[in-house]
Amino acid sequence: MSDKRTDYISWDEYFMGIARLSAMRSKDPNTQVGACIVSSDNKILSVGYNGFPKGCSDDEYPWCREGDPLDNKYFYTTHSELNAILNFRGGSLEGSKLYVTLFPCNECAKAVIQAGIKTIVYDDDKYSATPSVIASKRMLDSAGVQYYRYEHTDRKVEIVL
Repeated sequence: MSDKRTDYISWDEYFMGIARLSAMRSKDPNTQVGACIVSSDNKILSVGYNGFPKGCSDDEYPWCREGDPLDNKYFYTTHSELNAILNFRGGSLEGSKLYVTLFPCNECAKAVIQAGIKTIVYDDDKYSATPSVIASKRMLDSAGVQYYRYEHTDRKVEIVL
């Protein structure tokens, strides 16, 4: 008879938790997004969050969403999914799974497909009606990338740092 714990977190809870924790590194005042890429045998391969590229100061580039394109964040920020793909230092991401706190845009979907990621687990799909996400789902479907929404368990996990 085993005395093993039975209240441990599931793989999905664990990896979405890592994605959420990664999102907390983002300095974006409006939207913090995190991503975690895992192998088919549940090993963490890479993580990322949305922010500016290396060498581009968080204090010198704009964080606003409005105004002239050169004076808002959209031309400068790198999304969490792309950061996680670019942060990977191993061999191949072929067949891996991406956990992400927000459904990927069309540009990130292209990177996901090209990297060989086969499954996306996402938490929020608040931009589902936008052309970017509609195009993203169209490409993911064509490329055979599966995606499903993370099922909340309402388990509370506290981390004291």
